[in-house]
Amino acid sequence: MTGHPPMTPILQVENAGWKTGNRTILQDVSFTLEAGETMCVFGPNGAGKSTLAKLILRMLSHATGTIFIDGKPLASYDRPALARTVGYVPQSTGVLPAFTVREFTLLGRYPHGTAFSPPTREDERIARDALSAVGAAEWADQRIDLLSGGERQVVFVAAALAQEARLLVLDEPTAYLDVRRQADLTALLHRLNRERGLSWLWVTHDVNAARGCGKVLALREGRVAYWGGAEDFLTAGTLGDVFGVRFAFAEIPGHGRHAVPLDAMREAAP
Repeated sequence: MTGHPPMTPILQVENAGWKTGNRTILQDVSFTLEAGETMCVFGPNGAGKSTLAKLILRMLSHATGTIFIDGKPLASYDRPALARTVGYVPQSTGVLPAFTVREFTLLGRYPHGTAFSPPTREDERIARDALSAVGAAEWADQRIDLLSGGERQVVFVAAALAQEARLLVLDEPTAYLDVRRQADLTALLHRLNRERGLSWLWVTHDVNAARGCGKVLALREGRVAYWGGAEDFLTAGTLGDVFGVRFAFAEIPGHGRHAVPLDAMREAAP
Protein backbone atom coordinates (compact mmCIF):
# COMPACT_ATOMS: atom_id res chain seq x y z
CA MET A 1 0.00 0.00 0.00
CA THR A 2 1.30 3.43 -0.89
CA GLY A 3 0.25 6.81 0.39
CA HIS A 4 1.39 10.25 1.30
CA PRO A 5 3.63 10.54 4.37
CA PRO A 6 2.05 12.42 7.30
CA MET A 7 2.73 16.13 7.32
CA THR A 8 4.81 17.56 10.14
CA PRO A 9 2.77 19.86 12.41
CA ILE A 10 3.79 23.49 12.08
CA LEU A 11 3.48 23.85 15.86
CA GLN A 12 3.46 21.28 18.65
CA VAL A 13 3.38 22.28 22.33
CA GLU A 14 3.98 19.63 24.98
CA ASN A 15 3.41 20.35 28.68
CA ALA A 16 4.50 23.98 28.37
CA GLY A 17 4.75 25.97 31.56
CA TRP A 18 6.21 29.19 32.87
CA LYS A 19 6.43 30.89 36.24
CA THR A 20 7.76 34.14 37.65
CA GLY A 21 9.04 33.94 41.19
CA ASN A 22 6.60 31.72 43.07
CA ARG A 23 3.71 32.54 40.74
CA THR A 24 2.76 29.99 38.09
CA ILE A 25 1.45 31.71 34.95
CA LEU A 26 1.18 28.70 32.63
CA GLN A 27 1.12 24.98 33.46
CA ASP A 28 0.96 21.73 31.44
CA VAL A 29 -0.35 23.27 28.21
CA SER A 30 -0.31 20.89 25.23
CA PHE A 31 -1.76 21.11 21.71
CA THR A 32 -0.88 20.59 18.05
CA LEU A 33 -1.46 22.88 15.07
CA GLU A 34 -1.12 21.29 11.66
CA ALA A 35 0.36 23.12 8.69
CA GLY A 36 -2.34 25.24 7.05
CA GLU A 37 -4.57 25.26 10.15
CA THR A 38 -5.74 28.27 12.10
CA MET A 39 -6.22 28.62 15.84
CA CYS A 40 -7.68 31.08 18.34
CA VAL A 41 -6.58 31.33 21.98
CA PHE A 42 -9.09 32.65 24.52
CA GLY A 43 -9.31 33.15 28.26
CA PRO A 44 -9.90 35.75 30.97
CA ASN A 45 -7.28 38.36 31.77
CA GLY A 46 -4.32 36.73 33.46
CA ALA A 47 -5.12 33.28 32.04
CA GLY A 48 -1.70 33.02 30.34
CA LYS A 49 -2.66 33.76 26.72
CA SER A 50 0.08 36.30 25.98
CA THR A 51 2.59 34.24 27.97
CA LEU A 52 1.89 31.29 25.67
CA ALA A 53 2.44 33.48 22.60
CA LYS A 54 5.73 34.76 24.01
CA LEU A 55 6.93 31.23 24.74
CA ILE A 56 6.28 30.23 21.11
CA LEU A 57 8.17 33.33 19.94
CA ARG A 58 10.98 32.57 22.42
CA MET A 59 10.53 35.95 24.07
CA LEU A 60 10.60 34.33 27.52
CA SER A 61 13.26 32.06 29.00
CA HIS A 62 13.22 29.29 31.62
CA ALA A 63 10.08 27.65 30.27
CA THR A 64 9.22 24.05 31.09
CA GLY A 65 7.99 21.51 28.57
CA THR A 66 8.90 21.39 24.90
CA ILE A 67 7.79 23.38 21.86
CA PHE A 68 8.39 22.10 18.34
CA ILE A 69 8.28 24.37 15.29
CA ASP A 70 7.94 22.50 12.00
CA GLY A 71 9.11 19.32 13.74
CA LYS A 72 12.24 20.80 15.35
CA PRO A 73 12.66 21.82 19.00
CA LEU A 74 12.26 25.56 19.41
CA ALA A 75 15.55 25.66 21.34
CA SER A 76 17.42 24.39 18.25
CA TYR A 77 16.56 27.46 16.15
CA ASP A 78 18.82 30.45 15.92
CA ARG A 79 17.04 33.80 15.72
CA PRO A 80 17.12 34.21 11.88
CA ALA A 81 15.96 30.62 11.29
CA LEU A 82 13.06 31.07 13.70
CA ALA A 83 12.07 34.33 11.99
CA ARG A 84 12.02 32.56 8.63
CA THR A 85 9.32 30.26 9.97
CA VAL A 86 7.37 32.26 12.57
CA GLY A 87 6.17 35.85 12.18
CA TYR A 88 4.82 38.08 14.93
CA VAL A 89 1.97 40.59 14.74
CA PRO A 90 1.68 42.64 17.97
CA GLN A 91 -0.92 45.15 19.09
CA SER A 92 -0.96 48.44 17.19
CA THR A 93 0.17 50.51 20.18
CA GLY A 94 3.73 51.63 20.87
CA VAL A 95 6.29 53.92 19.29
CA LEU A 96 7.37 53.08 15.76
CA PRO A 97 10.37 54.40 13.80
CA ALA A 98 9.75 57.02 11.13
CA PHE A 99 10.19 54.46 8.34
CA THR A 100 8.10 54.38 5.23
CA VAL A 101 5.79 51.41 4.81
CA ARG A 102 8.13 50.05 2.12
CA GLU A 103 11.16 50.35 4.40
CA PHE A 104 9.35 48.73 7.31
CA THR A 105 8.15 45.83 5.15
CA LEU A 106 11.69 45.31 3.87
CA LEU A 107 12.78 44.79 7.48
CA GLY A 108 10.93 41.50 7.22
CA ARG A 109 13.66 40.30 4.88
CA TYR A 110 16.41 40.50 7.53
CA PRO A 111 16.39 36.75 8.35
CA HIS A 112 17.23 36.00 4.72
CA GLY A 113 20.34 38.20 4.49
CA THR A 114 23.36 39.09 6.53
CA ALA A 115 23.66 41.81 9.14
CA PHE A 116 23.64 45.30 7.62
CA SER A 117 23.44 43.95 4.06
CA PRO A 118 21.39 46.16 1.72
CA PRO A 119 18.17 44.70 0.30
CA THR A 120 18.50 42.86 -2.98
CA ARG A 121 16.17 43.18 -5.95
CA GLU A 122 14.59 39.90 -4.85
CA ASP A 123 14.01 41.35 -1.38
CA GLU A 124 12.34 44.40 -2.91
CA ARG A 125 10.14 42.22 -5.13
CA ILE A 126 9.02 40.06 -2.21
CA ALA A 127 8.25 43.14 -0.12
CA ARG A 128 6.19 44.63 -2.98
CA ASP A 129 4.31 41.36 -3.36
CA ALA A 130 3.62 41.26 0.39
CA LEU A 131 2.20 44.79 0.36
CA SER A 132 0.04 43.94 -2.63
CA ALA A 133 -1.19 40.76 -0.94
CA VAL A 134 -2.52 42.72 2.04
CA GLY A 135 -3.86 45.62 -0.05
CA ALA A 136 -1.31 48.16 1.21
CA ALA A 137 0.71 48.85 -1.94
CA GLU A 138 -0.67 52.39 -2.18
CA TRP A 139 0.75 53.21 1.27
CA ALA A 140 4.32 52.24 0.33
CA ASP A 141 5.71 55.79 0.54
CA GLN A 142 3.78 56.81 3.66
CA ARG A 143 5.40 56.80 7.11
CA ILE A 144 4.20 53.88 9.19
CA ASP A 145 4.14 55.92 12.41
CA LEU A 146 1.54 58.23 10.81
CA LEU A 147 -0.86 55.43 9.82
CA SER A 148 -3.99 54.53 11.76
CA GLY A 149 -3.91 51.58 14.13
CA GLY A 150 -5.72 49.33 11.67
CA GLU A 151 -3.41 50.31 8.81
CA ARG A 152 -0.36 49.58 10.97
CA GLN A 153 -1.66 46.09 11.70
CA VAL A 154 -2.01 45.41 7.99
CA VAL A 155 1.60 46.50 7.44
CA PHE A 156 2.75 44.27 10.32
CA VAL A 157 1.13 41.36 8.49
CA ALA A 158 2.89 42.40 5.26
CA ALA A 159 6.26 42.43 7.04
CA ALA A 160 5.56 38.91 8.34
CA LEU A 161 4.70 37.79 4.80
CA ALA A 162 7.97 39.32 3.61
CA GLN A 163 9.74 37.09 6.16
CA GLU A 164 8.13 34.19 4.23
CA ALA A 165 6.95 32.91 7.61
CA ARG A 166 4.65 29.87 7.55
CA LEU A 167 3.12 30.60 10.95
CA LEU A 168 1.89 33.93 12.30
CA VAL A 169 1.51 34.51 16.03
CA LEU A 170 -0.87 37.39 16.65
CA ASP A 171 -1.14 38.76 20.19
CA GLU A 172 -4.48 40.61 20.39
CA PRO A 173 -3.91 42.39 17.06
CA THR A 174 -7.43 43.87 16.98
CA ALA A 175 -7.17 45.50 20.42
CA TYR A 176 -7.78 49.26 20.20
CA LEU A 177 -9.17 48.97 16.66
CA ASP A 178 -12.66 50.07 15.75
CA VAL A 179 -15.21 47.49 14.64
CA ARG A 180 -14.64 47.99 10.92
CA ARG A 181 -10.86 47.69 11.21
CA GLN A 182 -11.29 44.55 13.33
CA ALA A 183 -13.47 43.03 10.62
CA ASP A 184 -11.03 44.04 7.87
CA LEU A 185 -8.04 42.49 9.64
CA THR A 186 -9.98 39.31 10.41
CA ALA A 187 -11.02 38.96 6.77
CA LEU A 188 -7.41 39.50 5.65
CA LEU A 189 -6.12 36.73 7.91
CA HIS A 190 -8.72 34.26 6.65
CA ARG A 191 -7.98 35.17 3.03
CA LEU A 192 -4.23 34.61 3.51
CA ASN A 193 -4.98 31.24 5.04
CA ARG A 194 -7.21 30.23 2.11
CA GLU A 195 -4.97 31.58 -0.65
CA ARG A 196 -1.50 30.91 0.78
CA GLY A 197 -2.05 28.16 3.31
CA LEU A 198 -0.70 30.48 6.00
CA SER A 199 -1.15 29.09 9.51
CA TRP A 200 -1.87 31.43 12.38
CA LEU A 201 -2.37 31.44 16.12
CA TRP A 202 -4.47 34.38 17.25
CA VAL A 203 -4.70 35.48 20.88
CA THR A 204 -7.93 37.43 21.27
CA HIS A 205 -10.66 38.44 23.72
CA ASP A 206 -13.40 38.29 21.06
CA VAL A 207 -14.99 34.88 21.62
CA ASN A 208 -17.02 35.24 18.42
CA ALA A 209 -13.78 35.12 16.43
CA ALA A 210 -13.85 31.38 17.18
CA ARG A 211 -16.44 30.87 14.44
CA GLY A 212 -13.75 31.30 11.79
CA CYS A 213 -10.97 29.35 13.53
CA GLY A 214 -10.13 25.76 12.78
CA LYS A 215 -9.10 25.04 16.36
CA VAL A 216 -9.81 26.72 19.69
CA LEU A 217 -7.69 26.72 22.84
CA ALA A 218 -9.09 28.31 25.99
CA LEU A 219 -7.00 28.91 29.10
CA ARG A 220 -8.13 29.51 32.66
CA GLU A 221 -5.71 30.17 35.51
CA GLY A 222 -2.83 29.03 33.31
CA ARG A 223 -4.27 25.64 32.40
CA VAL A 224 -6.15 24.28 29.38
CA ALA A 225 -9.87 24.74 29.98
CA TYR A 226 -10.92 23.78 26.44
CA TRP A 227 -9.25 22.37 23.32
CA GLY A 228 -11.21 21.46 20.24
CA GLY A 229 -13.51 22.88 17.58
CA ALA A 230 -15.39 26.18 17.55
CA GLU A 231 -18.88 24.64 17.61
CA ASP A 232 -18.42 22.95 20.98
CA PHE A 233 -16.59 25.98 22.38
CA LEU A 234 -19.42 28.39 21.52
CA THR A 235 -21.89 26.98 24.00
CA ALA A 236 -23.21 28.63 27.15
CA GLY A 237 -21.75 25.87 29.30
CA THR A 238 -18.21 25.98 27.92
CA LEU A 239 -18.02 29.77 27.80
CA GLY A 240 -19.35 29.95 31.34
CA ASP A 241 -16.72 27.46 32.55
CA VAL A 242 -13.90 29.39 30.86
CA PHE A 243 -14.87 32.95 31.73
CA GLY A 244 -17.00 32.54 34.86
CA VAL A 245 -19.76 34.60 33.23
CA ARG A 246 -23.17 33.53 31.86
CA PHE A 247 -23.61 33.88 28.11
CA ALA A 248 -26.62 34.19 25.84
CA PHE A 249 -26.75 33.87 22.05
CA ALA A 250 -28.34 36.14 19.47
CA GLU A 251 -28.81 35.80 15.72
CA ILE A 252 -27.39 38.83 13.93
CA PRO A 253 -28.68 39.14 10.34
CA GLY A 254 -25.87 38.49 7.91
CA HIS A 255 -23.41 37.58 10.65
CA GLY A 256 -24.82 34.44 12.24
CA ARG A 257 -25.07 33.45 15.87
CA HIS A 258 -23.13 35.61 18.35
CA ALA A 259 -22.32 35.01 22.00
CA VAL A 260 -22.98 37.90 24.37
CA PRO A 261 -22.11 37.97 28.10
CA LEU A 262 -25.33 38.43 30.07
CA ASP A 263 -23.57 40.84 32.47
CA ALA A 264 -22.68 43.02 29.49
CA MET A 265 -26.30 42.94 28.31
CA ARG A 266 -27.52 44.12 31.71
CA GLU A 267 -24.97 46.95 31.78
CA ALA A 268 -26.04 48.09 28.31
CA ALA A 269 -29.74 48.19 29.20
CA PRO A 270 -31.20 51.69 29.82
